[in-house]
Amino acid sequence: MDPLIKHTWNFTESEAVDLQKQLALKVIQNDQFNKINYIAGVDVAYSEDTDKLIAAVVILEATSLNVVESVVVEDVSQFPYIPGLFSFRELPPIIKAFEKLVTIPDLVVCDGQGIAHPRRFGLASHLGVLFNIPTIGCGKTRLLGENVEPESSRGSCSPLIVDDQVIGTVLRTQDNVKPIYVSIGHKISLPTAREWILKLCPKYRLPETTRQADQLVRKTLAKDS
Repeated sequence: MDPLIKHTWNFTESEAVDLQKQLALKVIQNDQFNKINYIAGVDVAYSEDTDKLIAAVVILEATSLNVVESVVVEDVSQFPYIPGLFSFRELPPIIKAFEKLVTIPDLVVCDGQGIAHPRRFGLASHLGVLFNIPTIGCGKTRLLGENVEPESSRGSCSPLIVDDQVIGTVLRTQDNVKPIYVSIGHKISLPTAREWILKLCPKYRLPETTRQADQLVRKTLAKDS
């Protein structure tokens, strides 16, 4: 699975910001897909002692949430950690993992932000635009915006707002647990993104896509260390 849009990853900070502003114009914020059969989760883990990192893509069957394929790639960090430019650090190894996939996902859930980002172009949007695939940003923490606290029951939500614009939803996926932050990545509407994330959280706070990918990168990194 190759990206339809390819660009270099050798950017200065200002060049990366400029590219985000350009590509953000390509983000589609409504549902543009047919049936969702396979959903991908992506994650990256970093070694504490070296510049090594592990990227993984895990494909789940949409109805059963069973893992049908997983790919792991070992790489090294090429871009520094700069707030707001997360995708330039994580996407190069994630793309290498996508290139090895046999099963093509219909939807990708990213452990990060979509348009809930200062330039409306977080990791999920960047990945979605490059591959022209529906993506959802699902973050554990809020990057920006304001919201009221959703009610304590599973499925409760409240809008995440910046300058009177709704950029995401704050979703309670289980009773009495911390909410997560859901935003459009690409080719999906916010209500549909929220529905899918809730379906992907039958037992735990985080979606199974994120949990499975996170477990895989952590196990691989621990085994290689």
